[in-house]
Amino acid sequence: MEFAAAPPLTETRPASDRAELSALLRLSAPLVGANLLQMAVSAVDVIFVARLGTIDLAAATLGVFLFNLSMYALIGLTSAASPLIAAELGRRRHAVREVRRSVRMAFWVGAAAALPVLLLLAHGETLLLLAGQDADVARRAGHFLDIILIGLLPGVAAGIMRSSAAALSRPGWAFAVTGLALLVSIVANWALVFGNLGAPALGLEGSAIASVISLTAMTIAYVGIFLFDRRLRRYRLFGRWWAAEWPRFRDIVRLGVPIMLTWTFEGALFGGAAILMGLIGVNEVAAHAVALNIAAIAFQVPFGIAQAATIRVGMAYGALDREWIARAGRVALVMGIGFMGITAGAMWAAPRLFVSAYVDVEAPANAIVVRLAVQYLALAAMFQLVDGAQAVAAGVLRGLQDTRVPMLIALFGYWVVGFGTSIFLGFQAGWAGVGIWTGLAVGLLAVSILLMWRWYARERLGLVPRTA
Repeated sequence: MEFAAAPPLTETRPASDRAELSALLRLSAPLVGANLLQMAVSAVDVIFVARLGTIDLAAATLGVFLFNLSMYALIGLTSAASPLIAAELGRRRHAVREVRRSVRMAFWVGAAAALPVLLLLAHGETLLLLAGQDADVARRAGHFLDIILIGLLPGVAAGIMRSSAAALSRPGWAFAVTGLALLVSIVANWALVFGNLGAPALGLEGSAIASVISLTAMTIAYVGIFLFDRRLRRYRLFGRWWAAEWPRFRDIVRLGVPIMLTWTFEGALFGGAAILMGLIGVNEVAAHAVALNIAAIAFQVPFGIAQAATIRVGMAYGALDREWIARAGRVALVMGIGFMGITAGAMWAAPRLFVSAYVDVEAPANAIVVRLAVQYLALAAMFQLVDGAQAVAAGVLRGLQDTRVPMLIALFGYWVVGFGTSIFLGFQAGWAGVGIWTGLAVGLLAVSILLMWRWYARERLGLVPRTA
């Protein structure tokens, strides 16, 4: 399978905002598509297991949550290779050796960090019991995790190869491979959960095996792509895999740990909001889940733009080109915020239409959930703009290899401002679920303001090399 190649990332400075927009679109569109497909992959396990019963559904939901949280944290850690690769390509036209070092050390960092995570997931039942979960659910989730954790290393490896391929101007493979993973996951779940295609009916355990198969298929596909794709194979990215490059290892850890923690802080904020909703009532939890899922789908677009912006700004950063840095960041921010402005308008204009994709809005039994979900979507529409702004602003700052302060901004904005406001308005002020969602919006606003300020003050703060 062959994709139209994006322009080489070793290009000279784009002559205009229009030229930069064209390059950003070619890079970000496949990444956005891959992000959306990845959401579908994550949902497949739960969808198939839902027919097995309440206990297995709860176990799969908790198991998938813990596994995905761990895997995406590790992918965030190793994603530091992307701005490093982009910067190397910006410094010189043929940075084969440096690119190979970054990819190789990303694998080393991912493997080293995965070991304690594997040990932790192997005690999933104990963790869930400590969290106060039902004993039967915790036991079944523990069995689920014992199997699916086999897929952790392949999943992290696939994440490294995905971001590396994008940084090397081959983002289309991310979309293709994620589509393959979705297809494999659906077929494997159908066969192993219910006993189709001559396979045994393994129920919940079959779903875990299906996830391992899907993640392994992604890894094998990327290995084949790295070996046979004309543009990628010239880098010989699997060459000298045993050779240590400790300075590059430290660079990935230095940049990657803050990225990992930033992603974790944001994900945990919405998880914490769900817990707060649970303290109010079942209808609030259901409405929160519907509204949050709609907002999460829309978020995949600016998130993909942010991933592409990291590469574009990183390329300009490596080239020591101030004008290109400014242009790449400006175009990415306008593109991300502009898209979220469109989704905000759609959510504000027709919230019931979006909610109807999840529940029957005409059924009397769903009246309370629908009413609450519509209220929450109105607030989600308000923070769509700032959510897009903070996502892309974090991406362009990563292109400048600036991750530590944005991590601290995320911790303060999400948890001090956002979660604190949710607790105060939701419970002290008596706004209930509306107060919790208002807190989320306030937290995202605080983070977006601080990150945007840091981006526009980049030269004063010394984030751009003085020799640029």
